Amino acid sequence: MSDAAASAKADAAAICAQIAAVFSPAPSTPHPPARAVLVAELAGAAARGGRVFVHGVGREGLMMRALCMRLAHLGLPAHCVGDVTAPPAGAGDLLVASAGPGAFSTVDAICGVARGAGARVLLLTARADGEFPLRQADVVAHLPAQTMADEEEEAAAEGASSRAKLPMGSLYEGAMFVLFEMVVLELARVLGQSPAQMRARHTNLE
Repeated sequence: MSDAAASAKADAAAICAQIAAVFSPAPSTPHPPARAVLVAELAGAAARGGRVFVHGVGREGLMMRALCMRLAHLGLPAHCVGDVTAPPAGAGDLLVASAGPGAFSTVDAICGVARGAGARVLLLTARADGEFPLRQADVVAHLPAQTMADEEEEAAAEGASSRAKLPMGSLYEGAMFVLFEMVVLELARVLGQSPAQMRARHTNLE
């Protein structure tokens, strides 16, 4: 194996290990696993015939769009906030929003509108005990991964770069991708959706 290949393998292993560690929180954590929260809320929305809306900003938003795609493959009426085809949210619907650092002004506003319209709000965040999650979310899914805000705080405190392998708080977004894949696998079982049924809903306009 060349030096470059060995270095790439070591980097990949370190990144995967850091993501895996996100899903092994301290036994004393008061928060239930994020996967269980998401599966329960999404299955609940499906059972009551509600629509699912997803929202996030930046790279978090890209991960939310990937989740929306898979929810559509599962047969759920899923929409990305901001898309011109997204219908109005209302009673019985579910908004799944992400605010890794605990709060974003735009996410705050959208959650407020959703709740005002009668929709249920699930907030995915690395900082579950902040003022925003307690105020705007009906339920919180805690994903204890480093965000860019955490990285900046660590660097300021230590006078050095962050210990995270991924740059600029990307550990949170990397963990989001893995979390959503696990959620989709579990939801497929809960909703009785086979791989063939999911593939049949994939677009052919590519």
